[in-house]
Amino acid sequence: MFTGIPIEALDFYEDLAADNSKTFWTAHKEIYDTAVRAPIAALVAELEAEFGTAKIFRPHRDVRFAKDKSPYKTAQGAVVHVNAGSGYYVQIDAAGLYVGGGFYSGETAQIARFRAAVDDSSRGAELVEILADLEAKKFRIGGDKLKTAPRGFAADHPRIDILRHKSLTAGREFGAPAWLSTPRTVKEVRASWNAIRPLVDWLGDVFA
Repeated sequence: MFTGIPIEALDFYEDLAADNSKTFWTAHKEIYDTAVRAPIAALVAELEAEFGTAKIFRPHRDVRFAKDKSPYKTAQGAVVHVNAGSGYYVQIDAAGLYVGGGFYSGETAQIARFRAAVDDSSRGAELVEILADLEAKKFRIGGDKLKTAPRGFAADHPRIDILRHKSLTAGREFGAPAWLSTPRTVKEVRASWNAIRPLVDWLGDVFA
């Protein structure tokens, strides 16, 4: 049963950012297990019936090809994959709670399908309305973008800003409100994911 995300989770990641070492991790792993991973697991379990099974990300970073050799991630995330590259996301770190969703990554063929749908007058207009509604609800629209118009599209296309996206997300940073350590967090994440659902459904139709 989910009871909340304790403030110890935020403190843990603040301390980890200052000392991202195996020594620190080993000494504080019990805090990670009880204050971070267990609450996140309980949270997504509560939402599984509505949104699907979540994947909880491992805490270790893949440093094989990275310049930054810090061994541990400074956030704990979980994702519910609805389609390849798209779905719902929740994360806790030193700053608090982040909830999001959308199209996080994809292969070249997927991005081409996304842009074809944005280019379509009907589907593109529908997406514009979805994004405007999310912004009105205080979600930030993000994602990787090209600096210029993608090949094959005019710079003055009415939806050129969306066409430049290589990924498209909507997210909201809640920080550390008083309710974070209470069961209300489930209600807030559920409401956010339901607000994001039209975007995820739109992407699902494109990638199906």
